[in-house]
Amino acid sequence: MSKTTRATQVLAKAGIAFSVHLYDYDPDVERIGLQAAEAIGEEPRRVLKTLMAEVDGKPACVVVPSDREVSMKKLAAAFGGKSAAMMKPADAERLTGYHVGGISPFGQKKVVPTAIEESALAEPHVYINGGQRGVQVRLDPKDAQRALKAIAAAVIA
Repeated sequence: MSKTTRATQVLAKAGIAFSVHLYDYDPDVERIGLQAAEAIGEEPRRVLKTLMAEVDGKPACVVVPSDREVSMKKLAAAFGGKSAAMMKPADAERLTGYHVGGISPFGQKKVVPTAIEESALAEPHVYINGGQRGVQVRLDPKDAQRALKAIAAAVIA
């Protein structure tokens, strides 16, 4: 497992302060984000999951606490759309260049509109997937928002 990924390279190039945290990824768990939180010993609300969705048929990325679910209605509204749905895993992998379980919002193959759950911005730090299964990056959530040019939105159910 490498500490250098496209995601970490993008953060370094942007001058964002972050640290890399490795953990034993378990492909058999139902909720990957919660397993990551437990493995690194952090509150689930601070370990954010990266989800790929489609809003009115167009790709979008949403970053939310691992212990919460996204409201498709709120997600669509956040991007000025009428409907939203989760992207199929194969489509998410093709679009991002990452494997499910290792999808990072940083360094995706194609830049898409991104939203970060506004409640996460109040945390002193968050962990976000670092672009590989078993890799998390710890950073200031406002730095993550800036690096992603993400909108802050209330998108959790």
